[in-house]
Amino acid sequence: MALILIAEDEAAINALIKKNLELVGHTCICVFDGESVLYEIEQNTFDLILLDIMMPKLDGFQVLERLPENIPTIFITARGAVKDKVKGLKLGADDYIVKPFDMIELQARIESVLRRSGKSENFFVLHDVRVDRESRQVFREEVLVDFTPQEFLLIDALIANRNIALSRYKLLQIAWGYDFEGDTRTVDVHIHKIRKKLGWEQVLKTVYKLGYRLEDRSKHAVKSR
Repeated sequence: MALILIAEDEAAINALIKKNLELVGHTCICVFDGESVLYEIEQNTFDLILLDIMMPKLDGFQVLERLPENIPTIFITARGAVKDKVKGLKLGADDYIVKPFDMIELQARIESVLRRSGKSENFFVLHDVRVDRESRQVFREEVLVDFTPQEFLLIDALIANRNIALSRYKLLQIAWGYDFEGDTRTVDVHIHKIRKKLGWEQVLKTVYKLGYRLEDRSKHAVKSR
């Protein structure tokens, strides 16, 4: 998974982002001012930087102007004016997210940027199941398992947000799209099929009165990119 630098001066938000990103397997380093960002990029090779604008010492715009061009960057900021978004993107940011934000949306934006930069994971392995996310193929004990395109989208959504409880409605949004007009029982039907085909009865957990969570506690579940 990715090494991500979180530059956010509000400690509670910084900690919340770190906790959620580490749940899905990323490694995070946290800083709270602009000068610390420049220090950390000299010490580590980051796959992504999450950058607030309003920070002490150097603001996010000043930091981005000094960053190497090869480090993908996402602004996360309370400044939602169009002129600020335009400025951030023109300076070279890969995305711009306005606070308050949904953590699941942030996860999706991060994955999108990592994929575009060639730094996302291509394979996910859990016990005897291997998922090739690029070719959209799923293998159990190295035997190809047949899935419909919609079933694979649901599997991919669960992998991208593993260890996080997702409501049925949120899964509909991610895997089916915001304009899907069906009811949440559609999710239950697809989850049942996935569990049966992959033997995921013990790892694809039902979260009472909410939805589902793909539980992956293995430190080595993610293979090379």
